[in-house]
Amino acid sequence: MEPKSARSLIVLLASLSMIGPFAIDTFFPAFPAISKALTASPFQMQQTLSLYLVAYAVMSLLHGGLSDALGRRPVILGSMVVFTLASVGCAVAQTIDQLLWFRVLQGLSAGAGVIVGRAIVRDCFAGARAQRVMSGISMIFGIAPALAPIIGGYLLYFGWRAPFWFLVLWSISLVALCWRVLPETHGPALRTPLHLGNLLLGYVRMLRNSRFVLLCFAGGFNFAAMFLYISSAPSFVMEILGMNERQFGAFFVPTISGMMIGSFASGRMAGRIQPRTGLMLGYGLMLIAGISNVAYTQLVDVVVWPYAVLPIALTAFGVAIAFPLLTIASMDLFPDRRGGASSLQMFLSLIVNASVAGLLAPLLQHDARQLALGAAALTLSGMTLYLFARSAVSRVHAVKRTCDRRTSARRCAYIGLPHGAVVGRCIAQRFTGTATRAPPTRASTSPATPNPAPRR
Repeated sequence: MEPKSARSLIVLLASLSMIGPFAIDTFFPAFPAISKALTASPFQMQQTLSLYLVAYAVMSLLHGGLSDALGRRPVILGSMVVFTLASVGCAVAQTIDQLLWFRVLQGLSAGAGVIVGRAIVRDCFAGARAQRVMSGISMIFGIAPALAPIIGGYLLYFGWRAPFWFLVLWSISLVALCWRVLPETHGPALRTPLHLGNLLLGYVRMLRNSRFVLLCFAGGFNFAAMFLYISSAPSFVMEILGMNERQFGAFFVPTISGMMIGSFASGRMAGRIQPRTGLMLGYGLMLIAGISNVAYTQLVDVVVWPYAVLPIALTAFGVAIAFPLLTIASMDLFPDRRGGASSLQMFLSLIVNASVAGLLAPLLQHDARQLALGAAALTLSGMTLYLFARSAVSRVHAVKRTCDRRTSARRCAYIGLPHGAVVGRCIAQRFTGTATRAPPTRASTSPATPNPAPRR
């Protein structure tokens, strides 16, 4: 792909990825106005977020499989059309029940951009180029969580329906751009039949791959260390730091800046250092941030800005370096099902982060020390899972080398070849359970010399 078209693809896929954060954060400032206009209880207003996330998580299992069967372009275009109609429904809703139904439709369609977009990147690019493109998308995508509440706050001057009309205009523009610019990167020859049983068997196959599961959860736990603070933001900003509602930017801007700078650094490092080195650098930064955060909260009685926020920004920096590499590594394990692999990775990450937001954050959000310890524990968990995944690969390579040496010595002696001429035959027996057929005996170089008898 040419550099100019690559840049256009990065901007388009990043814009598609921003749909998810915009659908969540843009209408947050309108919560009180919506509650008053639709006579909704606080619990019902909370459901506008919860039902959206549940629908997003469930559909994330299908977007990738659908793109593997139907192609990347139809799935993205269809999802954006559904999201546009759902946003219109939210904007004209007359009751809270109508709003909840259309929020579910938004959740079902919002994830296609980020999930199928990752598969498109891997279809078009390989190696260091894929890492640079993924990092560029992450850098632009990182703007959305900080920008969406600001946009929503200004749109609130035009009424609580204005944020949803903004989503309508945004999605219509994306449909037009996708129609004109988005290429089809998964042709008919590469597609797999659309069958629910086949899709489930594909996910079972992926879940049985221990390295894939370890890489997915490693990325999920890494992001969860930062998401713990994001989901605890109201308590952390207003209770612990003593700020008001208008000062949320003091927390979000450094965090999002750390993620954007880390994404830029990841793109610059692509091709210059090995992926394993980049991952260890990202984990090293996250580890330093976690230790610094725990030490600071233990040494002072009251945490203050900016010292309480800097470790979180450093964590975001490390996450942005490591996450693209983990994403590419997990999808490369299933090159024929990259869409499905991207879906399952997203689903597993959502499980981790939903558990953190729903179970861990309520327990820790009122104490800075507990938040720091929780974030450090999540970082260590992610790093440990990655090291297990790496050691699993090392064990496979070690077994392969051992099998190669033994197979070469035996079979080369059998057929009279020099040791080392035959390699890699025993690995098929070891990992697929199939027997490899012995090579044919070499013809004698002299008619008077018979072939050597096999050793017993």
